[in-house]
Amino acid sequence: MDKVLVTGATGFIGSNLVKRLIENDVEVHIITRATSRVEQSDISSLPVVIHQHDGTTAGLVEIFQLARPETVFHLAAKFAAEHESRDIAELVNSNLLFGVQLLEAMAVTQVPHLINAGTAWQHFKQEAYNPVNLYAATKQAFETLAAYYVRAGLLKMVTLKLLDTYGPNDPRSKLFTLFKRVSSGGERLKMSPGEQRLGFVYIDDVVNAFLTAEQYIQVLPDYEMPSYSIAPDRLYSLREIAALYEVASGKRLNIGWGERTYRRREVMEPYVGTRLPNWEAKVALAEGIKKCLEI
Repeated sequence: MDKVLVTGATGFIGSNLVKRLIENDVEVHIITRATSRVEQSDISSLPVVIHQHDGTTAGLVEIFQLARPETVFHLAAKFAAEHESRDIAELVNSNLLFGVQLLEAMAVTQVPHLINAGTAWQHFKQEAYNPVNLYAATKQAFETLAAYYVRAGLLKMVTLKLLDTYGPNDPRSKLFTLFKRVSSGGERLKMSPGEQRLGFVYIDDVVNAFLTAEQYIQVLPDYEMPSYSIAPDRLYSLREIAALYEVASGKRLNIGWGERTYRRREVMEPYVGTRLPNWEAKVALAEGIKKCLEI
């Protein structure tokens, strides 16, 4: 692997992937939009080649003609846990239109390998397909559209279905960000009863999964597009995770359990399907929380 292209490179997972690729002496090209804030991201000082996408298919084909990557890591996505009507256009444009433009540009320029970031939320109640929300539905719809390009022999694709991800300096409004704020400020955090189980995977392990998938796709037969779960060995309830955080931080969390109802279509047990060959989560949750608190 000498040259790759990464979408979603300014996000938490994308930026950590880019850092590792640079460390491995890989030439990294990234695609940005006019609204991307590369200067404020963790990759601002890294030697990446930046291509700004003008929103057109022709423009993306031109980017691929210039970059000529061997592999594409597709992490760009619009996320909405519970969408509002105003989110529709961005969900469709970011998760479907841009995705198909990416597939077409790869096909036109004969870029053979795509590592796609999916979500376990495509499988509510462990079903083969039952999207938890509209975001998950768009992720599945992209896979359906990609099937044409794969079955026609135009490219190969591996999808990694992510559960919960975390790590140091995570700018997202995620669970441990809330815990840190509550433990520092003393405010009371209203939460659900907390019986839902979660599967947290540390960022280094997530990056390892993408790199392992890139090696795996090299020997993948044509016309196949497998999906693999990126999940830890052990799942924890939300209450158990809070207890682990209290032990690691030495601070009590002022949580009002049961003061909020579960979300509509709350995932009580995350989907864990076939695991990616030759990959495993190495950082246990308690250890990962400590790593986050050390920063």
